[in-house]
Amino acid sequence: MSQESIEAAQNAINAAQAAVDAATQAAQLAQITVAEQAPVTVNVVQEVAVATSGKSILEAAYIAAAVLFVLALAALSKQETAQRGIYVGILGMVVAVVATLFSSDVTNVGYIIAAMLAGGAFGVRWANKIGMTEMPEMVAILNSFGGLAAVLIGYNSYIEHGITEPVMLSIHLTLIFLGVFIGIVTFVGSLIAWGKLNGRVKSSALMLPHRHKMNLVALLATIYLMFSFVGAGFEGNTTALVLMSLIAIVFGAHLVLSIGGADMPVVVSMLNSYSGWAGAATGLILGNDLLIVTGALVGSSGAILSYVMCKAMNRSFISVIAGGFGNDVIAPTGDEEQGVHVETSAAEVAEMLMGSKRVIITPGYGMAVAQAQYPVFAITKKLRDAGVDVRFGIHPVAGRLPGHMNVLLAEAKVPYDIVLEMDEINADFNDTDTVLVIGANDTVNPAAKEENSPISGMPVLEVWNAKNVVVFKRSMATGYAGVQNPLFFKENTTMLFGDAKESVEEIFKAM
Repeated sequence: MSQESIEAAQNAINAAQAAVDAATQAAQLAQITVAEQAPVTVNVVQEVAVATSGKSILEAAYIAAAVLFVLALAALSKQETAQRGIYVGILGMVVAVVATLFSSDVTNVGYIIAAMLAGGAFGVRWANKIGMTEMPEMVAILNSFGGLAAVLIGYNSYIEHGITEPVMLSIHLTLIFLGVFIGIVTFVGSLIAWGKLNGRVKSSALMLPHRHKMNLVALLATIYLMFSFVGAGFEGNTTALVLMSLIAIVFGAHLVLSIGGADMPVVVSMLNSYSGWAGAATGLILGNDLLIVTGALVGSSGAILSYVMCKAMNRSFISVIAGGFGNDVIAPTGDEEQGVHVETSAAEVAEMLMGSKRVIITPGYGMAVAQAQYPVFAITKKLRDAGVDVRFGIHPVAGRLPGHMNVLLAEAKVPYDIVLEMDEINADFNDTDTVLVIGANDTVNPAAKEENSPISGMPVLEVWNAKNVVVFKRSMATGYAGVQNPLFFKENTTMLFGDAKESVEEIFKAM
């Protein structure tokens, strides 16, 4: 082997040794790096796993709460299961609140719990002071709270949104605008409804000239301001939001003021729907799935109930949303009497009832005011024990709240199977010996059959077809709609004046 070959081989060995040494150093350096980075990597994985697990638990709790809310609504649809539905709804809310408080996204839990305790204490004290006759006002004011919450959340989300992506920002601003608008309309409209129900605001409709055109102009102006507000993008357009808020205040007030007091049950139901949609918009703003679901449930159920009630009253559902429905016809009915009424006594009514085979009782708001449901049930039980067929006829808008009379009768333990809706019992008045109209007025008014009446077309309980009709009233004053009732002057009608509870108790003693 030549000297040159030996030198080449030695150089190759040296190069190989240098490569081995470099590889060894690289391996040692990599081992050190992995050892240093391993705890950090494990911590990151653990944090992601915990966050994902917490998020999954929260979502599972929200799904469970949503299912409970749906089950509660289903149970509330029947009198027999209504109480169970309330408990199921409470359970759903407890699950939702507890899951939210323990989620990783919530901070300052102490402040939240303190606010909840303060609000809960106020709510319990207030609710205990409210009687059944004041329940419609309570529902109206609670609707206003829901609207106000949507407004405050909307303004807060506008001030601090932290969104920079243009498309997402446009969507977010649109939701804020709609949430604030619906919230203000709900808040102001509910306050007006509350005032009408408790007598602080005149119950008659506000008949402004061109009121529907005014509402249309307000909506068009709102749409223009929305495009201006969203189009401003990152710079924001506070002026458009404030102007819209002012328009919404006027629009919400006019919407309810233009509706007559007799239609307040429909208005309360519709405002309840508005509060639900305001809550759904708030859920979209906050990215809260449960709030979206519950808001949609309240909004859709309120709208469906309003539609059913409008159909029962021969009203247009669209005109309810527009405001001022059922008020285009003005007739000079007023308070003037349209004949001579005949008075009766408790003893005569007792004798009439004991001599009847079929009796129908049609309650109204007057029964709620007098708290006469308990003595009414006492009379019912005594008549049924004597073999008299006694049933109740309920008008869809009797009282000041949807289902108001059903709640009162259920409270007095009246059997569900003898409480019938208007459509179920109207055909039976012809075969009825005696009808007791206790505190009802507009819902039994034959004027609804006349074309020139303000309540024309409204389906009513046709009590005048019975053999005898006894009307319980304090005076000859008109009902909530301000329309005189020709029923009082019919030949088969007698009037029993005084407090409904005291009158019924006197009848019970005379039986």
